[in-house]
Amino acid sequence: MSDAANAPYVLPGTGWPDDPAEPGTPVAHDAAEVAGLAASAPSLHDLLARQSVCRACDRLVEWREKIAVERRRMFADEPYWGRPVPGWGDPEPGILIVGLAPAAHGGNRTGRIFTGDRSGDWLFASLYRVGLANQPTSVRADDGLRLIGARMAATVRCAPPDNKPTPAERDTCRPWLAREIAAVAASVRCVVCLGGFAWQAVWPALDQAGYTLPRPRPKFGHGAEAALTAPDGTPVTLLGCYHPSQQNTFTGRVTEDMLDTLFTRARSLATS
Repeated sequence: MSDAANAPYVLPGTGWPDDPAEPGTPVAHDAAEVAGLAASAPSLHDLLARQSVCRACDRLVEWREKIAVERRRMFADEPYWGRPVPGWGDPEPGILIVGLAPAAHGGNRTGRIFTGDRSGDWLFASLYRVGLANQPTSVRADDGLRLIGARMAATVRCAPPDNKPTPAERDTCRPWLAREIAAVAASVRCVVCLGGFAWQAVWPALDQAGYTLPRPRPKFGHGAEAALTAPDGTPVTLLGCYHPSQQNTFTGRVTEDMLDTLFTRARSLATS
């Protein structure tokens, strides 16, 4: 086992490559502090730093740090991020892609949403094929992957047990997402929701970010579309996409053609 793997698990601000946080980055310890720190972040970079050190949900903090210490056997020689995973990608995106939460041995290990897990294998390959990423694979946060005109975020920033955050955890985390949506709203023309959980969770975040939303709320489905209006009056389209989870890809509920068609549509909306 490597020296890095033998090293004790450390708390935020200790020199992880490209870590947005610093020792003085303010830390949220409850829902009220999440709301306050999200609203007061002076820049997108500061927002990401504050996201990455959040400790507001005791159950999620305990789980993510437990996984970071115990690790999966195949990753035993690798250090784990073990923290909330901030949004990443183009700072002025035409497309915002919203997922559920980091995977325990994916984003929770690599520090980047969808990086290092099977869902990401499918997702990044599709983004590359349609021109939204510069390479088809992503295994770690410093592997050279760039999103082209796109950005990724999650409705819950910590890996949850059984991949199931509670309603309270979802609601506590919402201000991070709402503030990030607001920070990139000037350029976004399409929001893609990966899975039904993200579809349901993004609506109140969009509302909080100042978007005008249709009523009643459209049902989730692959290829479902909803017309929104950004705070500056610009039309924006919300797209539903089945999550590229192993369960969906193994059963054929999600295929490469389905993903490529949807992201081609997203790119068309973002550039029209």
